[in-house]
Amino acid sequence: MKRLRQLVCVRDSRRSVGIIILAAVLLAVILLTQYVYTRLLFGRELERQAESELTMKAILVKGLLNLVEEDLYSYKWNIEQSLATPDSLFVSVSRLVENNQHLVGAFVVFVPDYYPQKGRLFEPYAQKTDSGVVTRQVAGPNHDYTKKSFYRVPIDSCRSHWSTPYVDSAGTGGLVCTYSMPVRDEHGAMACVLGVDVSLDWLSDTINARTTHPSSFNILLTEDGKPIVLPTPRHVRWCDAQQVVDMVTDATPRDSSHSRRTVAFSFESNLDGDDGYVFYANMRGKPHWKIATVCYDKEVFSKLYWMSFNIFLLIVAALCVLAYIIRRALQVEQRLQHAQLERERIGSELRIASKIQLALLPQITQNADPALAGVDVASSLVPAREVGGDLYNFFVRNEKLYLCIGDVSGKGVPAALLMAVTQALFYAAAQHENRPEHIMNALNGAMCLNNDRNMFVTFFIGLLDLPTGRMRYCNAGHGAPVLLSSDTRMLNVKPNLPLGVMGGYKFEAQDCTLAAGDTLFLYTDGLTEAMDTQRRQFGAAAMLAVLEGCRRQGTTSGQMLEQVTAEMHRFVNGAEPSDDLTLLAVRYTPITENDVLNEAITLPNDVGNVKRLNTFVDGITAQLHLPAAMARQIKLAIEEAVVNVMEYAYPRGTNGTVDIQAKSNGRRLTFVITDNGAAFDPTATAPADITLAVDERPIGGLGIFLVRQLMDSINYERIDGKNVLTLRKEIPKELIVDNQQASE
Repeated sequence: MKRLRQLVCVRDSRRSVGIIILAAVLLAVILLTQYVYTRLLFGRELERQAESELTMKAILVKGLLNLVEEDLYSYKWNIEQSLATPDSLFVSVSRLVENNQHLVGAFVVFVPDYYPQKGRLFEPYAQKTDSGVVTRQVAGPNHDYTKKSFYRVPIDSCRSHWSTPYVDSAGTGGLVCTYSMPVRDEHGAMACVLGVDVSLDWLSDTINARTTHPSSFNILLTEDGKPIVLPTPRHVRWCDAQQVVDMVTDATPRDSSHSRRTVAFSFESNLDGDDGYVFYANMRGKPHWKIATVCYDKEVFSKLYWMSFNIFLLIVAALCVLAYIIRRALQVEQRLQHAQLERERIGSELRIASKIQLALLPQITQNADPALAGVDVASSLVPAREVGGDLYNFFVRNEKLYLCIGDVSGKGVPAALLMAVTQALFYAAAQHENRPEHIMNALNGAMCLNNDRNMFVTFFIGLLDLPTGRMRYCNAGHGAPVLLSSDTRMLNVKPNLPLGVMGGYKFEAQDCTLAAGDTLFLYTDGLTEAMDTQRRQFGAAAMLAVLEGCRRQGTTSGQMLEQVTAEMHRFVNGAEPSDDLTLLAVRYTPITENDVLNEAITLPNDVGNVKRLNTFVDGITAQLHLPAAMARQIKLAIEEAVVNVMEYAYPRGTNGTVDIQAKSNGRRLTFVITDNGAAFDPTATAPADITLAVDERPIGGLGIFLVRQLMDSINYERIDGKNVLTLRKEIPKELIVDNQQASE
């Protein structure tokens, strides 16, 4: 019995041992499975972190380089304006260096013999030193820049160029890179190359400012694998950095594309045999640099190694990690859902904003607005995104066609908001002004207030007098419109600054005269700068060629826009638009009508002749069988207008005459008052405020207020040294019928 109990105890012991062994095996399998699975997760996370690290560093480097490109591009206009005075270029390049902390030098190299008085080669150069910025002319026999890549590449390709980084032994002694771009003169001929020397010393701290792990480091290399930035000794052992450079250089021939694709491989340190991983990618755009990040196994998997020392702690830690991963996954999923809902909300709001923005533009048709009789207007606006920064407007006030077109700097919602503000400001200012330069000054003053983002608007305003075809216009840095008359040519415009650039700037206006059938074509740079898949621009020459064909065919404004748009789409061949496209065409087609009445009278500039004037007006209204009340209103308005001219157009004691012509086509009565006196625009006089008491009301303005109230329209123009004031009164339809019956 005792033996049996011993045997049972042995059997139970063996069973317990077996259970323990089985449990140990199961735990070992669980540990091994968990270890392998966790290591795989760590590896994937490492890849994601490395890709994120490379992307962030590449964006940071490209962002700083893009700032240099944008600064140089914005400064290109200043250089173009300084071409006429070569000595002023030294000041221009000096200011360019002073205004950018990353620049160590700036230069302008001219095509040979561009300035004969300066010699064959001329290179104004500004260099930043410890004592300040020093300028000098460095071209000469010992420095023939025409053989340098920073000159040859922009001249031959007509594009900007980033040079290979090099050590500035003659200057700071640090690593620099040169960026240059071609500059053309006002005739479109290649004039020079504008360039800057960018210091790359800041890249080392920028690249290795923040890393994924304490011993991790980043390396920046050129396209052919030469190091630009290596980590300092406080970051990493030098032998490991050089080993990584060699490995990336060896891998470059197998990865010749310039995409952002991430390449990964492992390496073993030559010093102590530590295993690690190298991830590198090619930066997009120019310059074609490579960026690599390195991390070590002992840091990447340090937590995993620690958990393997204790089975129990490993299982508990694994469960905690799994719970943490699940929790993080749920949080990520929730954030993704919230982000998706937010994107849908933003997309819906952008679509609504796009509809609102398009609703701000004039949707007038020829049939819906009789005031547009005499012009054929067609317009088109296609934003590159949901909302855009282009705008246009046109309307008729006092027989003048007010039109404008503009392009806001930037894209997206900020540009759209500024577009709406500009549209509203133009409409408000144009309701009280009939001089384009005054409207432009008002818009510029309003837009310069609180312009912290330094946004600006290129803008063009035109005021076309429909009876005479005279157009006054003012341009604010916008592309010159095209005039289709006896030929097709760019309209002569003065180079005023864009709106919002400088407060207090005074804009200058110009004028021209349109003949019957002439067409004014306005556009934004979304047309001329439209690019195909090869990054070639549509250009002004192609636009003028299409418009010349339209002129020869005698197309309408709408057909003209269709042909220009179709030709532009054919050129880009499906490429995504990079900018908003806005077109506006105005064809001047004055209406010629047969007058049923046309009489005139000439009076000396003496108010004593008002009686003769009243007799003349009474005869006109009697011929048209106008009611007595309407005839009195017309007579009072004409008397006020003529007396106003007699008193203000001619200085006291000066003899002159006033011509009054009365015309009627049966539907409206028109009085044209002409004098040879000093330029005087009665419509520009502020109307009297009749809400004030008589003793508080300033002198003047009441007469023109009365004329505006009694007549349907009042229009002033200065033509051939004469003041021409036109007053019109529409004849009611029932009176037109009565007049026709009376005449029959």
